[in-house]
Amino acid sequence: MTIIDSPTAIGSGSAATDNFKGERFTADTSPERLSAMASEALAGFSALIQKFGVTYDEYRVLKQWLIEVGEGGEWPLLLDVFVEHEIEDVNSRKFKGTKGSIEGPYYLPGAPELSSPATLPMRPEDRKQTPFIMRGQVTDLEGEPLAGSTIELWHADAEGYYSGFAPHIPDWNLRGTIVTDREGRYELTTIAPAPYQIPTDGPTGQFIEAAGWHPWRPAHLHLRVSAENQHPIITQLYFAGGEWLDSDVASATKPELLLNPHTDDCGRNVVRYDFTLDPLDA
Repeated sequence: MTIIDSPTAIGSGSAATDNFKGERFTADTSPERLSAMASEALAGFSALIQKFGVTYDEYRVLKQWLIEVGEGGEWPLLLDVFVEHEIEDVNSRKFKGTKGSIEGPYYLPGAPELSSPATLPMRPEDRKQTPFIMRGQVTDLEGEPLAGSTIELWHADAEGYYSGFAPHIPDWNLRGTIVTDREGRYELTTIAPAPYQIPTDGPTGQFIEAAGWHPWRPAHLHLRVSAENQHPIITQLYFAGGEWLDSDVASATKPELLLNPHTDDCGRNVVRYDFTLDPLDA
């Protein structure tokens, strides 16, 4: 009998935090812009306190919870679940190509490079699942193929776990970087991911439970599609008819990102999805 060491919120949170801290980010925000945004945020928070008559006990619980979020390494999880979809919406409005979605906390750079047609690295138990085949083409806005573009793909397994964030799954399982051919075409073989709950044994989960919300995300594939002189796409693809599509805890689903796979003569689930990239100066 195999005992699975299931991932914990603090384990997943720490891994996501360590991965994020691997880079240092800067922004060209002016002092005036920073002051305006901070003032607006504080004014909104003050209005909320006045509207609901927040008590000192509630305030102390908030301070305690914020400290626990940090100690548990859950800031990437909390922000990616509850905030990132708004950031993505604002920043994607100027683009005409494929719809984007949130990146989420489970991206890892440096996934193995695979030539198309490609099969993602997977365990023997993953190979027992029904194969899922996705193929398509990467083009620019004029429909010209983008040869040598890359599709970074990562997703959960059939139990909802990600490699790199679950101790029982080997590194790079169900992760890969697929390189398109001279016509910008790609084909990849993997398995269908399962819906999953975001980690609920830490402060983020405690907050969701206290609010009476659910912690589920619908089954999805994560992708980063890049090509020379084109703006990269970060997106997620979902499965039509799947659970939790209409109540995704991360509010990241979009109608344009739904897949409708069909079963081929070999019993595999097959789907086509094309990607269109905007020019880098868009």
